[in-house]
Amino acid sequence: MNNLKFYDGIVTTEGDDIYYKVRGEGKPILFIAPAGGNGDGYYPSSKMLSDRYKAITYDRRANTRSTMNFPNQFDIRQQSRDALAVLKAVGEEKAIVFGNSSGGVIALDLAAAYPEAVHAAIVHEPALPRVLPKEEVEKWSKFFQSCYDVGKEKGASKGAMRFYFGIEMPAIRLMWDTIKVSKYEKQDETKLTLNRISSKAGTDFLVFKELLPVTSFEPDFEALNNSNVKFFIGCGQYGINKNTWYYRAAKTTADRLDCEFVTFPGHHGEYMGKYKPWTKILEDTIKKAGW
Repeated sequence: MNNLKFYDGIVTTEGDDIYYKVRGEGKPILFIAPAGGNGDGYYPSSKMLSDRYKAITYDRRANTRSTMNFPNQFDIRQQSRDALAVLKAVGEEKAIVFGNSSGGVIALDLAAAYPEAVHAAIVHEPALPRVLPKEEVEKWSKFFQSCYDVGKEKGASKGAMRFYFGIEMPAIRLMWDTIKVSKYEKQDETKLTLNRISSKAGTDFLVFKELLPVTSFEPDFEALNNSNVKFFIGCGQYGINKNTWYYRAAKTTADRLDCEFVTFPGHHGEYMGKYKPWTKILEDTIKKAGW
């Protein structure tokens, strides 16, 4: 595969250094990472696309190689501004934005707040329980609160385990595919050598700062529908087959945006696993968006 160009860098914004990588040349695609915030989870897909597009990945504030000076209260709008800062740092004003899970939530907020920067948003299994019927909203709000409470009582790792094994995802497969990210990180000849946020600090941030704000977020559907941004909302075949809450949330979101619902192969983190068929669907969707 011809990776035409690669470089990494840092953009400093709102008191923190955001680490990013750029692969290839052409029209830009900005990937927003999910919980854990490590942009290298998108390594396989971004590399596959880099002979046709400019694929941009980054570590979200308070995760991996980005710093955590000022995320005192997790703010989704700040996360959107970080994404915009990365886009501008690599010389782009507008991109297709892809986000998985909490990254999908940020992608939607970015499109609502800065529609001029988003040609299309492709959102995969967004963490949006608030769009579900009231009884399900209450059920999942209690569950996510319980993850936080267990973390406070027994440590963030225990809260994170409750989270991963309770959200109707294939937890073992997801964790196994996540382990591959450490291998992906070693494939790049990076220019910068940076300190990494510890695994414990990252888990603490996820459980105590990010989890509740993300899962209580409600998209601004009025702004999104008036944005002129193209939307594609998707879910993996696993979630569809199991009729999971995040499948129903994705379908509800697509219906409210009157946009195409995209079926991806595999599970929540398949872009780290059997990534070739997964990336093929992503590329087909990018082409549908006219990019």
